[in-house]
Amino acid sequence: LGIIESIAEEGEVISVGGSMTLFETNVIDFLRSGKYNFLDRYKENLTAKDLKDIYRRSFSADTYFSSANAITENGEIFNVDGNGNRVAAILYGPDKVILIVGVNKIVKNLDEAILRNKEICAPANGKRLNTATPCAKVGYCIDCESNDRICCEYTFIKRQKTANRIHVIFVNESLGF
Repeated sequence: LGIIESIAEEGEVISVGGSMTLFETNVIDFLRSGKYNFLDRYKENLTAKDLKDIYRRSFSADTYFSSANAITENGEIFNVDGNGNRVAAILYGPDKVILIVGVNKIVKNLDEAILRNKEICAPANGKRLNTATPCAKVGYCIDCESNDRICCEYTFIKRQKTANRIHVIFVNESLGF
């Protein structure tokens, strides 16, 4: 958490993308500590309108936390999103982005990143979100046309124009999907 405190200053507006890694590393609890103005997308009893408002306000947050579906050995960041709010904020918006990434998400190249999403991320998230998608049932992606599909927006970041905007913190553990 010391690394996070050196990047995200007390009192900043903070938002997060959907991420099991942030729960597993207790980052969500840390952000709820009161040190930050946390736009908490996980707060109980949020309406669809409340959530949409948080997604939009996330673009003007000082710092945005998330994880990645995969990071290549060359440092390229691969993500797949259902609504696009997470990848949009990572690509453009907040002044700082902090990605917390387990070593299980390091892959050789883009092909392995895509395969990781199809075999691990999509089925696990489909089950977690209780979607009516084939991957949630059979355990692997079939590139479905389901209305519940959560693999809609794909991003592959090779580099950022703004230096030091995206910070990747690797954790020597298997985290998230």
